[in-house]
Amino acid sequence: MLYREAGDFKTSYGADNQTFPIAFDRRAYWVMLLVAAVILPFLVNDYWANAFLVPFLIYAIAALGLNILTGYCGQVSLGTGGFMAVGAYSSYKLMTAFPWMDMITVTILSGVITAAVGALFGLPSLRIKGFYLAVATLAAQFFLVWMFNRVGWFYNYSASGQISAPERTMFGIEVTGPNTEAWAQYLFCLFFVIILAWVARNLTRGTVGRQWMAIRDMDIAAEIIGVNPLKAKLTAFAVSSFFVGISGALFFTVYLGAVEVGEVYGIQKSFLVLFMVIIGGLGSIFGSFAGAAFLVLLPVMLKLVGVDLLGWPTDIVAHLNLVIVGALIVFFLVVEPHGLAQLWRLTKEKLRLWPFPH
Repeated sequence: MLYREAGDFKTSYGADNQTFPIAFDRRAYWVMLLVAAVILPFLVNDYWANAFLVPFLIYAIAALGLNILTGYCGQVSLGTGGFMAVGAYSSYKLMTAFPWMDMITVTILSGVITAAVGALFGLPSLRIKGFYLAVATLAAQFFLVWMFNRVGWFYNYSASGQISAPERTMFGIEVTGPNTEAWAQYLFCLFFVIILAWVARNLTRGTVGRQWMAIRDMDIAAEIIGVNPLKAKLTAFAVSSFFVGISGALFFTVYLGAVEVGEVYGIQKSFLVLFMVIIGGLGSIFGSFAGAAFLVLLPVMLKLVGVDLLGWPTDIVAHLNLVIVGALIVFFLVVEPHGLAQLWRLTKEKLRLWPFPH
């Protein structure tokens, strides 16, 4: 009796087609948003903000972007780390070239630049798909990392090759730099997560999203019924890269503050975001958040339990993390391809019928 829609009547098509058609879900969403934006920043300590909340929000944006491309449009990509690097270096160049520019504009422009680069590297998708497209995007990953390492203009000819985010403030509060408070980092990232999740939800439910899904299900049939594959695939690459670029910019400017592209945005980052999408659920907005939360929280919990509580060596715990992630990927690919999002949907269906037989 905890989860019911009895008596929740709809009087219009728009009301029945809204994101949360059940009143219980709508109320839970607004309560969760209120807690995340108003209460949580002043309750958590710096450790949990830096170890879980801020990286979770940033990775959720990256997972949203990759899910748009792979989950909704069916275009496999292994270049997420490289596109995150484009966002990071774009934000660095904008911050150093235009010191007067505010951080919201810098972050959005970094996403726009990454969208243009992503659309450029998405051109091969018009001719190849599947494994061959994955290899092409993997080549883009290696090329972008090599370019940012070798071309001195991107890191302002620094002797170390490292880039550092200058100090910037928003409304008198520092959001980048060594003295930034963790709650300020969290709220700045939360702002982008809310906006981009809303954009992703509306895009995937609209005409553009239906074109992406038609290309994903059967591109030849989609073209026959009038879907332009050039437009659909390139918009998917552009929108996905926009999201990924913003996550890369936030990862550099707000979270880390200083990066070296080969160590931070290497191929491991691409696989990490891909694993988030696989475990969370392909073609699901909620799955992007669930996968990001799980893979960010897992090493933190293993450290607390294995190292701090049981006294295990750190390297053993690190290898255990890899074993668990690998086993879960195999499990979800074989048993439940739609990931945690499908398990959540099944749980809600059980709650709607509980305590009656089902």
